[in-house]
Amino acid sequence: MEPPTLRKAGSKQEEAFGVQPRRVADLGTVPSLRRSNSSLRKVRRSQNLFGNSEKQESLSSWIPENIKKKECMYFVESSKLSDAGKVVCECGYTRQQHLEEATRPHTWQGKDWDPKKHVQEMPTDAFGDIVFTGLGQKVGKYVRLSQDTPPSVIYHLMTQYWGLDVPNLLISVTGGAKDFNMKPRLKSVFRRGLVKVAQTTGAWIITGGSHAGVMKQVGEAVRDFTLSSSHNEGEVVTVGVATWGTVHNREDLIHPSGGFPAEYIMDEEGQGHLTCLDSNHSHFILVDDGTHGRYGVEIPLRTRLEKFISEQTKERGGVAIKIPIVCVVLEGGPGTLHTIYNAITNGTPCVVVEGSGRVADVIAQVAGLPISEVTISRIQQKLSVFFQEVFETLTESRIAEWTKKIQDIVRRRQLLTIFREGKDGQQDVDVAILQALLKASRSHDHFGHENWDHQLKLAVAWNRVDIARSEIFTDERQWKPSELHPVMTAALISNKPEFVKLFLENGVRLKEFVTWDTLLYLYQNLDPSCLFHSKLQKVLAEEPERPVCAPPAPRVQMHHVAQVLRELLGDFTQPLYPRPRTGDRPRLLLPVPNIKLNVQGVSLRSLYKRSPGHVAFTMDPVRDLLIWAIIQNRRELAEIIWAQSQDCIAAALACSKILKELSKEEEDTDSLEEMLALADEYEHRAIGVFTECHRKDEDRAQKLLTRVSEAWGKTTCLQLALEAKDMKFVSHGGVQAFLTKVWWGQLCVDNGLWRVIVCMLAFPLLYTGLISFRERRLQAGPGLPRVRAFFNAPVVIFHLNILSYFAFLCLFAYVLMVDFQPTPSCCEYLIYFWLFSLVCEELRQLFYDPDEFGLMKMALLYFSDFWNKLDIGAILLFIAGLTCRLIPALLYPGRIILSLDFIMFCLRLMHIFTISKTLGPKIIIVKRMMKDVFFFLFLLAVWVVSFGVAKQAILIHNESRVDWIFRGVVYQSYLTIFGQMPAYIDGVNFSLDQCSPNGTDPYKPKCPESDAVRHEPAFPEWLTVILLCLYLLFTNILLLNLLIAMFNYTFQQVQEHTDQIWKFQRHDLIEEYQGRPPAPPPFILLSHLHLFIKRVVLKIPARRRKQLKSKLEKNEEAALLSWEIYLKESYLQNQQYQQKQRPEQKIQDIGNKVSTMVDLLEMESLKRSGSMEQRLASLEEQVAQTSRALHWVMKALRDGGFGSEEGIPAPAPQKASEGQDLEPDGRQEEEDMGDTHHVNARHLLYPNSHVTRFPVPNEKVPWETAFLIYDPPFYTDDRKDRGLVDPVGNALEPLSGISYNAVDGPIDRRSFHGVYVVQDGLPLNPMGRTGLRGRGSLGCFGPNHTLQPVITRWRRNQDGAICRKSIKKMLEVLVVKHSLSEHWALPGGSREPGEILPRKLKQVLRREFWSSFQNLLTQGTEQNRSTGGHSGRRKGSMVSLMAHKVCKRHLQVERPGHAVTVVETGREGFFRGGWVAQERILSRTYLLRFLRGMEQLGNRGLGLLKKIITRLISIVFYVFFCIT
Repeated sequence: MEPPTLRKAGSKQEEAFGVQPRRVADLGTVPSLRRSNSSLRKVRRSQNLFGNSEKQESLSSWIPENIKKKECMYFVESSKLSDAGKVVCECGYTRQQHLEEATRPHTWQGKDWDPKKHVQEMPTDAFGDIVFTGLGQKVGKYVRLSQDTPPSVIYHLMTQYWGLDVPNLLISVTGGAKDFNMKPRLKSVFRRGLVKVAQTTGAWIITGGSHAGVMKQVGEAVRDFTLSSSHNEGEVVTVGVATWGTVHNREDLIHPSGGFPAEYIMDEEGQGHLTCLDSNHSHFILVDDGTHGRYGVEIPLRTRLEKFISEQTKERGGVAIKIPIVCVVLEGGPGTLHTIYNAITNGTPCVVVEGSGRVADVIAQVAGLPISEVTISRIQQKLSVFFQEVFETLTESRIAEWTKKIQDIVRRRQLLTIFREGKDGQQDVDVAILQALLKASRSHDHFGHENWDHQLKLAVAWNRVDIARSEIFTDERQWKPSELHPVMTAALISNKPEFVKLFLENGVRLKEFVTWDTLLYLYQNLDPSCLFHSKLQKVLAEEPERPVCAPPAPRVQMHHVAQVLRELLGDFTQPLYPRPRTGDRPRLLLPVPNIKLNVQGVSLRSLYKRSPGHVAFTMDPVRDLLIWAIIQNRRELAEIIWAQSQDCIAAALACSKILKELSKEEEDTDSLEEMLALADEYEHRAIGVFTECHRKDEDRAQKLLTRVSEAWGKTTCLQLALEAKDMKFVSHGGVQAFLTKVWWGQLCVDNGLWRVIVCMLAFPLLYTGLISFRERRLQAGPGLPRVRAFFNAPVVIFHLNILSYFAFLCLFAYVLMVDFQPTPSCCEYLIYFWLFSLVCEELRQLFYDPDEFGLMKMALLYFSDFWNKLDIGAILLFIAGLTCRLIPALLYPGRIILSLDFIMFCLRLMHIFTISKTLGPKIIIVKRMMKDVFFFLFLLAVWVVSFGVAKQAILIHNESRVDWIFRGVVYQSYLTIFGQMPAYIDGVNFSLDQCSPNGTDPYKPKCPESDAVRHEPAFPEWLTVILLCLYLLFTNILLLNLLIAMFNYTFQQVQEHTDQIWKFQRHDLIEEYQGRPPAPPPFILLSHLHLFIKRVVLKIPARRRKQLKSKLEKNEEAALLSWEIYLKESYLQNQQYQQKQRPEQKIQDIGNKVSTMVDLLEMESLKRSGSMEQRLASLEEQVAQTSRALHWVMKALRDGGFGSEEGIPAPAPQKASEGQDLEPDGRQEEEDMGDTHHVNARHLLYPNSHVTRFPVPNEKVPWETAFLIYDPPFYTDDRKDRGLVDPVGNALEPLSGISYNAVDGPIDRRSFHGVYVVQDGLPLNPMGRTGLRGRGSLGCFGPNHTLQPVITRWRRNQDGAICRKSIKKMLEVLVVKHSLSEHWALPGGSREPGEILPRKLKQVLRREFWSSFQNLLTQGTEQNRSTGGHSGRRKGSMVSLMAHKVCKRHLQVERPGHAVTVVETGREGFFRGGWVAQERILSRTYLLRFLRGMEQLGNRGLGLLKKIITRLISIVFYVFFCIT
């Protein structure tokens, strides 16, 4: 960064970022980066429990040990003074700001100041939290560190101690460090797009961190987003990397033990040449080199840090990608140009915002031009327009350097993206940034499928489905469903429902996607914060440990998941995933090589590489994914998957059940409410689909209710709804119609109840047709089936039991009141027999287990019913009373117990009346009000006891009788509420005759305190009266009205849902009597005897009635499910239509349409203005070309003797024209037609050295072109093998013995281009200037011959046939990947004298292949030989170059029809790609693509030449016409 005062000079560093082409050797290993966002949040949540103090202590101890600062240890007085006129050291600090030892006499006395020696590291003293005074309470993080700090340490600090999530993207923003003006709309678009891409992708934004220039723009963008966004949208991470010595007021940040927080004051007026930190950044890294006021110190460290972060791999959902990096450029000067150049050189994509000014606009203006048109003159014209202030100070060499850098930047169009607002369809900066990254990825080391796969992984990591739809899923690439399986898994684990929906739309079938291994992997990667994960961990903790000798297996198995799911769904279901036996589970196949999706040593792609016999374990993959999404409370994901389900009603009810069970254990209130809301939503979906089914066909809909679903644990939809307590579903009209049908059995539901009762009392009336049946055979058949069908109907059984129960109660009451003798009478024995039949019926209900749940489960189900508990209580109380009754001494207590038992039997009538539509809801209200009464009694007891004890203590002295104490404290106080006042409380009705003075009379209370002489009460009457009034006020008025209000609230609340509750509870009664024996007690004993013989003696298992649970045939079930799916789609369409018809949605749609229209209108106006500018620029360019052509023609005519020199008009100076609005496309050729000069040999930085070439623009490459300022440096590398290379140094004497253009001993110094020029004893590169003299790192002066073998073969399938794409054969080529540069290249290298092939090929083929390949080479026939040329390698220099030749050999292999062709060539870049592994032979490169490209290139060149010739001929004729 630079101070504002230095910007005009143009020579200082003025950007906050520069990418240096260095390789960092001290990159340490970083802790695991595979922690998901949810797990990090969970860790932070647990860390918060320990408080901030412990975290601060941990940070305060770790930072001084690992992070250092720099201090000057030797004061050397500088010739310059500080701004305040004080004497300063060479480091920029005053004497007082140095350490004491730095100012003492030192061993370095008299020596020059050297930062490498005189600046030392020591523990940092500035770190912690930073708060900007007066700008809110937003807390950031900061640290002061040395410029030599390893990037791995900084990254560890940011991710572990600062708690930042590993980014999905790194956005490095660079540009001018001084405030600059931008158009308001462009500024708004930039701010919105930058923050959007950071927020949606989870990116880090890295800037210079100061409150000026582009850093200020970024900070204000983050500030606007923070003010307008909600809390749930997350925080944008903005990291400022600044120089410590240029920060104003940095003294406030110095805290040796850490500032928590440190208050920082922004003082822009008094900052001088320093800068203030930007308050809108969240984190600051302050780089210290021990100096003061020197800008640009942070650039090397920032470069290393960004490079280190971009080399890290982030894994999410099994998909691992390297963190991509993009450079965003606004405005800027020379430093920004250097930044862009280094970024492009290192392969970092850059997005240049046109319209921001200076360098950004210069590059944007020429980005669409061919390289041949990016000339020095054009760049000079652009600089005169955009750099008016400093243009006069720019030297010719500086302009040449700028031109060379801009040419190299524009040449790599796939890495350069120009954002033009409103042009070429560009509207948002975020889309431009992501498109730039995707475009750059196509040029990296990804080819074919791997290229598209890498782009898709990037889009998934960024969570930008819009980019995936527009850039990846296009007609250009056809995806196979199996290729999308890995990213589908990543989208599921990362909870990205839009991508899941996109993959389903593009052919992913869940039945093929979900396998045993996939499902197991998904459950192993559950969100650690979800409740199901903790429940699963509890199950695993109870699992016995595996023996040591047992083979290793994943800790989480599907039967563990099934155990937890059964707890949630209920024990009435069967396990969804049974425990596998040995050999049941399919094993994982071997991972596919060279795929970076490895997780814990197992390749995720291997989960989807199936063997032919692989069969998915689960019978319903959609169900498995739905359960996996529901247990994590993922609404959108579950909605997408449920839409794919078959058994959708059962699935929705099961989801409701799971969510309600999980909500009971959820402690977080927000999660609890979300679960209950989602459960209610799925209940409504089940109701919606069932409504569609019931509307179409009632019988089929009722079959759906009772169909046994194998996928959901062999249960039914009705049973799931009952267990989930989905009252709305059960109260649905279709469900109630089914229950009514079950209730009436085989009788018609329109039979009147009076007919049923009459036929019950006189069953012969059944033969008269008084009762109608649903089946015709019963209606017209014989009488016995009618009687059986009539008495087996639940409605008849119910009413028979009612009559029987009333008879039992009447007989019981008669015995208690009239016929209770010491010896039991006949009526009493009948009661005993009757009760015995009731006990047998209760035992039958307890042991009746048609679903084979087991005795324990049946017992739990039985006692979970309140009425069953009441029955057991009444029976046990009856047995107790009977026991006392049979003992003569306890006859009366026995009668009392039986009398109380009679009350319990009467209460049992309430359950019978629940079937009534009138009484049933009222009974529910009474049950709810009973709960209110119990809460009221607690409050009432407080007042009763407090008043009773106070009254008793005031009135009566030392009452010792317990019964009278209870009467005075509780009983009399309770009766006072209802108006029965104590007679002696006020002394008016005091009488000694009504009480016992000494408390000796057991039938009278003890007299209150009184005067023994006057026989008058002595207690304070006024006090007791006041207490009585207060007591009556609170109890009669307050508490009783509170009770009434509670009853009223309960009534209002229950009344709204009474109908649903009654319909829900109606099922229990119907199910009870549907399975009950037809005979009422006591005749039911005959049925019990029949059942005993059937079950115990004959061993016939119990069967459930088919009306409530039925298993269909496979064909019938498949047809029923298909019908349900069809109606589910209809339901979803209706829901979408209703959603669109909602007023809120209509208003939103109208608003979106209006916004779209406004944007389109603005775009149209911008396009029109842009089109006009483009046409004017094109017209100006054509006029300029015409002017030059006319001038050339007139000059030619003058040279031919026509006209005089004075009459020749001078050409008008050409003004700087606007650049073309042609966006460079990454798919076009890397080099233009006019860019024929060598490129890599002119790269400014010589490889593996610190030597910088002299900048040589394209137009100055030929030796014939004058370049007066050309002064290249001389460089010759001192190689180890000195005996095989030419002498070192630039002295001509050792080089005088070299013979050029001839065979010089063992070295062939002839060139395939012919004779080259030797100047001053050194040869000139025949390809033109390179910017360097000497032989560099090459071995010899002059040509250095290399061999580049192109080894090809036809690609064949497993059958040996040649693979074809359409009708063209596919060719494979051998390429290798260099370990250092990671570039793909042919397996060639330097050729030693006498070698046929280079040593590099021998290293690639290795020992096992080299001998056989060498035999093939000697046996092959050389078909042709041609001379070659020179390659454009970076190592070339002016006097030392690399030559190549082409030689083709055809090798016939023993296998028929299979041949290998070796083409020896030195042309670098001849082949541009291939599927390769490092030092390994692989395939998938199409040589025909290259040939086709060459053909198109030739056609394009011919067309361009034809246009030029036509234009020139027309101009000549026009001039000739004018002259004549």
